[in-house]
Amino acid sequence: MPEIGLRLIRDEDLDAIFDFMRDPEAARMAAFTARDPDDRAEFDAHMTRLRTSPDITVRAITVDGELAGTIGWFVVEGDTEITYWLGREWWGRGIASEAVRQLLPTIPVRPITARAASDNAGSLGVLRKAGFRKVGTEVAYATARGHEIEETVLRLDGPRA
Repeated sequence: MPEIGLRLIRDEDLDAIFDFMRDPEAARMAAFTARDPDDRAEFDAHMTRLRTSPDITVRAITVDGELAGTIGWFVVEGDTEITYWLGREWWGRGIASEAVRQLLPTIPVRPITARAASDNAGSLGVLRKAGFRKVGTEVAYATARGHEIEETVLRLDGPRA
């Protein structure tokens, strides 16, 4: 079994993360993405904000030491939310599930909210496996799809793991 871990994002990870987020199929599945995924200057500015904000935790997901994606948590409008992104070549191997399992004990509050496009069965499965329960849906504009879509809102209650 491969060793899945979380670590700080390094400068040398940024090219690969940029490529992960530019993948058209991955962007379509994620749905809620940057306005222009090819805008490297905006990507770099965004990653700088994520990596330097005291209110955001973001980590690299690694598999046997190789970068596979990112995961993090942040507070928006009083709600603590998690987010993650895997390069498409890593999908379907349980990597996101294990990364979420490792991240959850580091988040000091409950409940935790997560969101996914309602047709993103893979991401919804990862969240349900981690104990998240559907609490509703919302309709929002999905930049990667160019129109509004339904988004499932999930919540993890209870004590920290």
